[in-house]
Formats: sequence, structure tokens, C-alpha cells
Amino acid sequence: MKIKPEFDLIPEDGWRKKIYEIIYLSDTKAGKFFDICLLILILFSTILLMVETIPIIRLQYYKEFYYAEFFITLIFTVEYILRIICIKDREEYVFSPLGIIDFLSIVPFYISLFFPIWHFVAIIRMLRILRIFRIFNLADYMHDGRFIVSALKHSSRKIYIFLLFIIIFIVIIGSLMYIVEGGKNGFSSIPQSVYWAVVTITTVGYGDISPGTPFGKVLSMIVMLCGYSIIAVPTGIVTSEFRKQKKTNFQCRRCGNQDNDEDARYCKTCGEKIRDSHV
Repeated sequence: MKIKPEFDLIPEDGWRKKIYEIIYLSDTKAGKFFDICLLILILFSTILLMVETIPIIRLQYYKEFYYAEFFITLIFTVEYILRIICIKDREEYVFSPLGIIDFLSIVPFYISLFFPIWHFVAIIRMLRILRIFRIFNLADYMHDGRFIVSALKHSSRKIYIFLLFIIIFIVIIGSLMYIVEGGKNGFSSIPQSVYWAVVTITTVGYGDISPGTPFGKVLSMIVMLCGYSIIAVPTGIVTSEFRKQKKTNFQCRRCGNQDNDEDARYCKTCGEKIRDSHV
């Protein structure tokens, strides 16, 4: 997904241009100060939302939380409106990923005002922390993740087959453990036994269910040992594809050699120029 830089949307009007430079750009004193204030407000809002979920504190400081959130949401609302006003292509910002995040970070509070029973949607306010991408200009580097996306895409078929094998293996192990334990020691049903198999093979090991029979313990040892090897399989598949994607960027157009160093400018086989020196 390619995100268009927001500084391409600079308006022509005088007062709108000043607001734009403060809100969107960070190469001025006013812009840097605005970004710092916005960062502090985002972090404070995130911490406030986390603390608000503590029952004792929420009941004791309910009004304080409400007024603080009202004030913060009001500031973000004004900022959202100013972002729309001071640009030419408003639709491009509103429907951009960052624009949608800005909208979703303020709308839950207004929904809770009219529909108090929907107060749980307030957790969506946590999306405000994603706005740090804008402050640090991280969105401009998101296209660099194309290597990872491409590696996942090319290895998807292998991963699907691997997951299918794991699902079948887990169902068989869970059913076998149900038979071995005779419906006791927490293995009261096959779904419950399958749950144990998933927890064990992923090496999580909650410990809420454990076998009691000797054969059940031996079987659990086998599953745990298999878990360590199974975890490494998808990692190896994706890593292999990732290395192939990186090598493709240094492939020689003349001879097709892919065994070139990352900092190479010429092919080590035929001497063909791979890339310019300034890259």
C-alpha cells in the first residue's frame, strides 16, 4: 500500500497555508512544537485509557476521567477539522489510512454520549497511538516493507499446507489423548483435548490441563518436542523467501546471476552494471 506524502497537498491560500505548515510540516519551530504537544497528548490519552480500565480507579475518579477525555477529544476534533480545512484535496486525506485513523480516534467518544450502552467502543480510542507514524514521518517508509509482503505472498502456499498438516496433527493428538486419559484429568471431551494439544504444541503450556496416566505423559513429551521443531518451519520458509526477494534486487540483467553482494555495483560474473553508485 503506497501512501501519498501529505506535503504534496499544500494549499495556495495564505492563512490556510500557515495552518498547513504548522499541522503537517515539522521543519519549522511552530511545526516542531505542535508535533511535540501532539505526541504528549497522544501518550497521555493512551495512558489515561489504560488506567481507566482499572475498576477501583475508574469508580473513584469517574468524573475526572470523563472531563479529561472530553477535553482531549475536543482538541483532536479541532485538529481533525483543521487538517481538512487547510488542504486542497480533502477527500484524499479523509479516505487515506491516516485520515481514517484520525476519524476513528475521536468518533467513539461521541458515540458513547448518545449511546452510553456502547461505552465499550471507547477502546477504539487506542488507535490514537498509531498517529505517532505521522509525527515521526514513518508512513513515508512503509513502502520499504514490500520485501516482507512479497516474501509472505510467495510462501503463502507452503504455509497453508503446513497449517493444514498442523490442524490434522492436533486433532489426531487431541483425540488420542482423550482416549488415553479416559475422559479424566481435564480431558473431558475431544474439543477440550484439542485445546490442550494446541497449547502444548505451541509451547505455551498454561498448565490448566495435564495428563495423569503414564502413556499420556509420554505422549505429551512427544508433542512438546514436536512443538519446538514445528515453530521453526514457517520461520524458515518466510526467511528463505525473504532472502530470495533481496537477491532478486541484485540480479544481473545480462547473465541472471543472483549471487551478488548487497553493496555491489557490478556483477561479479560478467561485470554488468547493477546499480548506480549513489544508490
